[in-house]
Amino acid sequence: MFYFGIEHEVAFLNAEGKFADFNHTKFADFNQIIERLPTYPNDYPQLRVGDAGIKKKRWYIEGFERFIDSDKPSDCLAKGIEIRTTIHTEIQGAVNELTESFNLLRQVAASYGYLPVLASFNPYKTVFEAQPPLNDFELKQLQGYPDEQTANIYMVSYGPDLNLSVANLSTERLIDIGKKLTYYSPYIVPFTYSSPFYNGSLWEGLSVRTFIRTGKRSATLVFVEKKEQLIQSVPSLTKVARIPAEIGRIEFKACDSCDDFNIYAALLALLKGLVLDETLSGRLTVPDAALHQISAKEGFDNLEIFTNAKQVLQASEVALGNDPDVQLLTPLKDMLEQRQTKSHKLIKMFQHLGSIEEVLRQTY
Repeated sequence: MFYFGIEHEVAFLNAEGKFADFNHTKFADFNQIIERLPTYPNDYPQLRVGDAGIKKKRWYIEGFERFIDSDKPSDCLAKGIEIRTTIHTEIQGAVNELTESFNLLRQVAASYGYLPVLASFNPYKTVFEAQPPLNDFELKQLQGYPDEQTANIYMVSYGPDLNLSVANLSTERLIDIGKKLTYYSPYIVPFTYSSPFYNGSLWEGLSVRTFIRTGKRSATLVFVEKKEQLIQSVPSLTKVARIPAEIGRIEFKACDSCDDFNIYAALLALLKGLVLDETLSGRLTVPDAALHQISAKEGFDNLEIFTNAKQVLQASEVALGNDPDVQLLTPLKDMLEQRQTKSHKLIKMFQHLGSIEEVLRQTY
């Protein structure tokens, strides 16, 4: 039995038409939107609320929490709103819920002048620097969590977590799958490339997010039950589950954001096939940063990336066999045949419109 979930980060343009990042947006600006969205009591204990209490709903503010001298946050610098689905036994169920939640978010956000736009990397800010600078308490906290030290990356990047788990998998098998997905990540992520903008203009490739992020941040994260099951690595491959519903979860974290949620369905089917597959032998604990950078610049135009992406897709398709989810792979096959990504479309639009904001308005 497979289980699926999706976490999707949404960026916005504000009422003035500016990209609504931490420089232009306060926590309260996004919180007024969250306050008007519904709570579903039956979601719990599937969804983690967290210590700060920010994650009370299917929607929550994604950002960087600030502290003064205790574990209670004093503020949160906002970068956008994340949508998370509950756990589903069918891929389409997770995608349908995400679609419904996104449409609700779009309606409520519009009443405050906010427009959801597709962004996988902040098109204007190249780096996040906390203002005021981090205090001694915050610096000490971050030292205990190596992955949290890359806030300068995650505060300017946006992307999904594609979550799946399988009933009754051993911890060893779980970690092996995590290593497998980490190895094949450079060939999977081009299907989602959507970050061709950097520092106010076109970047020289297809995914600045992948170029900067992957290697410093995890490609895959596996949630284990006990501390002694952890594997030490930077970035982390393993993490102790914070609630029982997280035990055994595999999070694929390397993709750019998609404004067509059918691509998420296709990717979850691809990942499901890779879990079932027994032919692909590649394994890595830490993502290959150099290979991700080649992938980010050239995508399917690179012969090695194209050939291996085709191999991964075929292996997944064969492993799925007669499973109805095999039909969900079709958009990926089409993309590979055309060697085109969302970034190619965004670049063409920019060359025609000459404005990043105008391009972003055409997304979703």
